[in-house]
Amino acid sequence: MRKPSSHVRYMVGMVVDATGSGMYLPLSLLYFHHVTGLAITQVGVIMTAAAVVGLVSNPAAGMLIDRFGARTVVIGGYVVRAAGFCVYPFLDDGTVMFMAVLLVALGDMSFPPAIQSFVAEIAHGTDRDKLLAAQRSLRNAGMGMGGLLAGAALALGSDSVYYLIVLTVAVGYLVAAALIRTIPTDRAAPPPGARITRKGGYRLVARNRPFMALSLLNVPTAFGYMVLSVSLPVYLTQELGASKSLVGVLYAVNTVGIALLQIPVTRRLGAYRRTRAVALGAAVFAASFGFFAVLGAFPVGTAVIVGVFAATMVFTAGELLHGATASALVAHTAPEETRGRHLAVYQLSWAVPIALAPAVLTALMAVSATGMWLLLAAGAAVSALGVLRLERHLPEPAVHPRPKPEPTGERATVES
Repeated sequence: MRKPSSHVRYMVGMVVDATGSGMYLPLSLLYFHHVTGLAITQVGVIMTAAAVVGLVSNPAAGMLIDRFGARTVVIGGYVVRAAGFCVYPFLDDGTVMFMAVLLVALGDMSFPPAIQSFVAEIAHGTDRDKLLAAQRSLRNAGMGMGGLLAGAALALGSDSVYYLIVLTVAVGYLVAAALIRTIPTDRAAPPPGARITRKGGYRLVARNRPFMALSLLNVPTAFGYMVLSVSLPVYLTQELGASKSLVGVLYAVNTVGIALLQIPVTRRLGAYRRTRAVALGAAVFAASFGFFAVLGAFPVGTAVIVGVFAATMVFTAGELLHGATASALVAHTAPEETRGRHLAVYQLSWAVPIALAPAVLTALMAVSATGMWLLLAAGAAVSALGVLRLERHLPEPAVHPRPKPEPTGERATVES
């Protein structure tokens, strides 16, 4: 029987990973409250503190990727997270909880630059765009599946279900690590002088002005991605007076939309410049935020609810245009010999907004909900215009998608 291709094994690993995350993420606060007896607010503070401290693993991951390869760091991150989840059933106070959550946070923060670098080592040209699109689609499906499994398990009403879920997540991470370990990479041998280059540290990244600009332009867009989990639930229930059940329905609309449409949309975008697709995605985000701002001027009713669904669908369209294509653009822009450090810096443009979004967005909403939406719209618009202006300064292969070059000679026999 023929072994499944590298890409198939990779996608199976991503589904296993995402399904486990989908089982755990919706009940993380409840789990720690259940096993430690701490108040929900205390649990939230501990989790946030661990996540902030865990940011240190991002730059460390970049250096490890360039030194040992992305596959090693991906596997190491999975093992670290599995170890943390294995400790979760034995937590009994806030201090031990912080240490265990920090262990998982270190693995979590190392994952984005490592997995993007790994994709860059196993896929090339437009194949990279397609693989990233398939990854986003199947991970969304896996997250949804995990959430449903967790809901069904918790419906049994048994305390042991909490422990079963976290241990299942740990096993899932180990299975994903085992699958990634079987995938051969196409990591090029370092060119002459690469030893000196690798010792340049993050100063090399700082001197790459187009890449730094691309990373900074991603910050307002990254804040925009957080509205579904942070801003929209509060806006719907407190500002518009809508039912709490609507929040879950809108989240499902977004998740299912990404799962079903990301692959065909990204294939269609292969005919266009990546920068134009990314800028269009940011512009569509801006339009959706403007739409949400306008809805606040009307009393809640059927028309407003329909408008909320429409604005969410526009937001989902922006995510479809931006998500996978932006990842491919950045991966192609980063120099191969220091790709790990470059992608670690880029991922900070996601990690910092994710960490700050709950505090920043809720504070803005407390001042003016409409103002928050308009500020998000302005930020996304600036990002769109900035990417367009940056286009001529980026490497040509990053801007223009190209098919994977045909293998020649002995290299044609390497792929398993």
